Amino acid sequence: MQRPPPEDFALKETKPHLGGGRTSGDKHTSTYDLVEQMQYLYVRVVKAKDLPSKDVTGSCDPYVEVKLGNYKGATRHFEKKTNPEWNQVFAFSKDRIQASALEVIVKDKDLMKDDFIGHVIFDLNEVPKRVPPDSPLAPQWYRLEDRKGDKARGELMLAVWMGTQADEAFPEAWHSDAATVSGADSLSNIRSKVYLSPKLWYLRVNVIEAQDLMPSDKGRYPEVYVKAILGNQALRTRISQSRSINPMWNEDLMFVASEPFEEPLILSVEDRVAPNKDEVLGRCAIPLQYVARRYDHKPVNTSWHNLEKHILVEGEKKKDIKFASRIHMRICLEGGYHVLDESTHYSSDLRPTAKPLWKSSIGVLEVGILNAQGLMPMKTKDGRGTTDAYCVAKYGQKWIRTRTIIDSFAPRWNEQYTWEVFDPCTVITIGVFDNCHLHGGDKAAAAKDSRIGKVRIRLSTLETDRVYTHSYPLLVLHPNGVKKMGEIHMAVRFTCSSLLNMMHMYSQPLLPKMHYLHPLTVSQLDSLRHQATLIVSVRLSRAEPPLRKEVVEYMLDVGSHMWSMRRSKANFFRIMNVLGGLIAVGKWFDQICNWKNPITTVLIHILFIILVMYPELILPTIFLYLFLIGVWYYRWRPRHPPHMDTRLSHADSAHPDELDEEFDTFPTSRPSDIVRMRYDRLRSIAGRIQTVVGDLATQGERLQSLLSWRDPRATALFVLFCLIAAIVLYVTPFQIVALLAGFYLLRHPRFRHKLPSVPLNFFRRLPARTDCML
Repeated sequence: MQRPPPEDFALKETKPHLGGGRTSGDKHTSTYDLVEQMQYLYVRVVKAKDLPSKDVTGSCDPYVEVKLGNYKGATRHFEKKTNPEWNQVFAFSKDRIQASALEVIVKDKDLMKDDFIGHVIFDLNEVPKRVPPDSPLAPQWYRLEDRKGDKARGELMLAVWMGTQADEAFPEAWHSDAATVSGADSLSNIRSKVYLSPKLWYLRVNVIEAQDLMPSDKGRYPEVYVKAILGNQALRTRISQSRSINPMWNEDLMFVASEPFEEPLILSVEDRVAPNKDEVLGRCAIPLQYVARRYDHKPVNTSWHNLEKHILVEGEKKKDIKFASRIHMRICLEGGYHVLDESTHYSSDLRPTAKPLWKSSIGVLEVGILNAQGLMPMKTKDGRGTTDAYCVAKYGQKWIRTRTIIDSFAPRWNEQYTWEVFDPCTVITIGVFDNCHLHGGDKAAAAKDSRIGKVRIRLSTLETDRVYTHSYPLLVLHPNGVKKMGEIHMAVRFTCSSLLNMMHMYSQPLLPKMHYLHPLTVSQLDSLRHQATLIVSVRLSRAEPPLRKEVVEYMLDVGSHMWSMRRSKANFFRIMNVLGGLIAVGKWFDQICNWKNPITTVLIHILFIILVMYPELILPTIFLYLFLIGVWYYRWRPRHPPHMDTRLSHADSAHPDELDEEFDTFPTSRPSDIVRMRYDRLRSIAGRIQTVVGDLATQGERLQSLLSWRDPRATALFVLFCLIAAIVLYVTPFQIVALLAGFYLLRHPRFRHKLPSVPLNFFRRLPARTDCML
């Protein structure tokens, strides 16, 4: 696979013409000051009256056709109505207008050919301009004219004006660049929308005990456990150790619940009567609307719940409900935690669930999604490649979706969005997708929106009040390697409302305090994150237009925890890069000790003597040195936000088989010989890791054996050495000991031997527990 040139994957700084170029000081006067202005001709068709009937039946089925050059849009039609109301808006891009007049035609829907009722013609040079925050233009009544220009029967209420994408009518308008899209469902799929994630809570169910259970077989000790179900989440306790009809558990079960609480928590107490057979001893359903909400670590009150043999499903008649027993529990909705639905490395929100615990916002994030360039064809239509691109951005609970630009490899959105910021150490994610749901039908319903790429921007890497205008590469990893799908052009500004509050945030815990007072286990967090992402994707896919499951999962990085050889290599080299500084210091110190540069070594000797004689200077010297390094590096501080790095990710050098393994399903769907080869490769890697872990354990056990008397002679020698060292150090001033030790360490190579030192020889001879291993 040919590696593309690195500059293809680079971030590019741009200088777009933002906000129409009208500025006032540092800020633009327009509310849409982070995007380029796009001019549109707006036509609002409100209603008509006194329309004549053209049919033989004497009825009128009117609709309005708005025509501008080759572009033509139409309202819905009404059957048998002479005074219809449409209230629809049409938007025509000024860049594509080639006509000098706008024609608004009223027609009568007919089976064979639609009848002409009348029209109104506007000269585009006479159309007024409107700029928000001006109030909307008031519509007026216009008398219809016939083809010859004479007055016809009927009137049409219209408003026509020139505006920009900042107009309130823009999001819901019919757009001329989407003229090929037909059908109400398809039209709704191309509009820009703002979505909100459902409010998520952790539900803690502390199962304490049960009383008076009635197993069918009274002659055996019951093996009882509790199973809890909430929606598609099912958890169970361990089997109670007290095998009686009054079992005890005192075990916590954690669920993710979302508002509104539509589904009850269903608990069942079950008895394991055989290896694959369980008997239900009782059930109860608990509506979450009435469950206590906890904002801190104080325990809530416990409660007893009656268990019944049957639970009534809504609409059913009452069956044989018999009191069986009761269960003792403590149930609460945890408002003090943040429900993690994203990877913690790039979370966009860290606030607790309960709103009373939220701190005030520290600033505002504004993002202008300008355009994309060089997009790849994502599908074929009429024998040619095409792309219908839209953007999705997620920060906090707010998701935005831009409108879909039809059939364009260089779409221009120029849409601006704003988010409140509560923590600077958060990440905004912007993804670009290809819309596969524009032409309706079962085929479109089963299709999935293709991913074109995404960008992450960490807010803490941005300077406040600076407008960043960059073109970001859209990179996607495919089974045949990394591919650049195009570039997205954005303008980003992070405005801080209080610098003091933001600086204070750096001293606060990253997550709410309940995560530290009552931490959840790693396995619990993984399971709860999976359930949270599932709830968010299902809820957003039910919106209109839907934010589909594949889009939400890609934005939330759902599969990032799966095994990947490429990612493992990348993480290993990241660790080596971090340790590179320590290794470099070690090599430098080795050169000092070996007198590679005598002048530097002599200076180090002098510095060492000063620090030993005046130990109070050690800490000030270290911190002053770090301060000077920080000031020195300020000249080379990063001036651009970070972006996806193919070299860091090892995406540009990954082997095709490693990528094929990364894209494999779970469980695997590959042939057995490939699975066997990958298993053997994993075994060899695990063998190396096992050896390294064993070596680390060996060194630790040798340290333990210094005083364990496992080797009596070695321990006796060490204990005797400790006694002598204690006496010598007691009678000798510490500064002299430090000077002697330092001079010995920095001694000239003439006084060094290539053989290992005596302490190292002694340590390597100590016993470890390797000889006890099978």
